[in-house]
Amino acid sequence: MGDFFHDWMVSYLKRKLGRDYKEVKANTGEERHEFRGHYPDLILGSYGMVVALVEVETEETITPEQAERWKELASLGPKLIIMVPAHTKAKVADLLWKTGLGAKASVGTYDIVVKM
Repeated sequence: MGDFFHDWMVSYLKRKLGRDYKEVKANTGEERHEFRGHYPDLILGSYGMVVALVEVETEETITPEQAERWKELASLGPKLIIMVPAHTKAKVADLLWKTGLGAKASVGTYDIVVKM
């Protein structure tokens, strides 16, 4: 379920962020968009400039190893935004501080609500 949900969330964010950014490129499925040798989940641009990179994480992908990837992406210049499940925000904030990214990355959250 992780990969399916991850790709669904990336596609959802691509549509949603398309209202605020002129250029939104997603790396899902067959789509491949490179930025300085890396392939973040989303590349947000405006007027020909890349202004932010977005990584979508699921509970399973929030690891110290993934935090090292965040560190690489944060070093590329544009703002790094990490989207995580709301209940993991404290864990992610802790990982960011431990890797020296506390002030270099923003954390966005999502919740999944199922109503029956």
